[in-house]
Amino acid sequence: MKRRTAARTIAPPPLDPSPTVLLLVDFINPLRFEGAEHLREPAQAAARAAARLRRHADAAGVQSIYANDNYGLWRADFAQLWQRCSAGRGASATMANALRPRRRDFTILKPRHSAFYATPLHLLLQQLQCRRLVLTGVAADSCLLFTAMDAYLRGYSLWVPADCTAAESDADCLQALDHMARVMKADIDPSDAGWRRLLQPGKDAG
Repeated sequence: MKRRTAARTIAPPPLDPSPTVLLLVDFINPLRFEGAEHLREPAQAAARAAARLRRHADAAGVQSIYANDNYGLWRADFAQLWQRCSAGRGASATMANALRPRRRDFTILKPRHSAFYATPLHLLLQQLQCRRLVLTGVAADSCLLFTAMDAYLRGYSLWVPADCTAAESDADCLQALDHMARVMKADIDPSDAGWRRLLQPGKDAG
């Protein structure tokens, strides 16, 4: 008689809960598209602000996740994309080096505007027991806006720090932030005014 072998299942270790998650959208960016010349300066400022916010997130035990376009490089992974951007000069390298991903960070490549579309982001957030997303990245009126819409539809509360995003013009950025605040009930206070809300339940603000 043939022996029956028990079906083997993959049982990955559980993830540490992170009720709040910091999402960094498209900061690792070659900035090679029409209109990019208008985004370079404000995007660098947003990346520097997001880097400061990430330090507060680390101190508060908040998980960081990168969600980045693959820019049509279907055979590239996130590490290769970061290396391409960080090795050059100018705004792209400044952003990549300011926000270099660490081993503890999660990274996701996305094929379209929203970080949720055709990616495992929602599943990952569920496993982290996330309820609140801190959205940062570029551009405010494109990929960040689409991501905020999808997050809102899935029931996440949103904080979009105004200084941690950018668009090709200040007017476009402000209009996108206003739309997220009005329609998606997002908090848009800047990072220096609101970083203490990163603290997890049970943690002391100090």
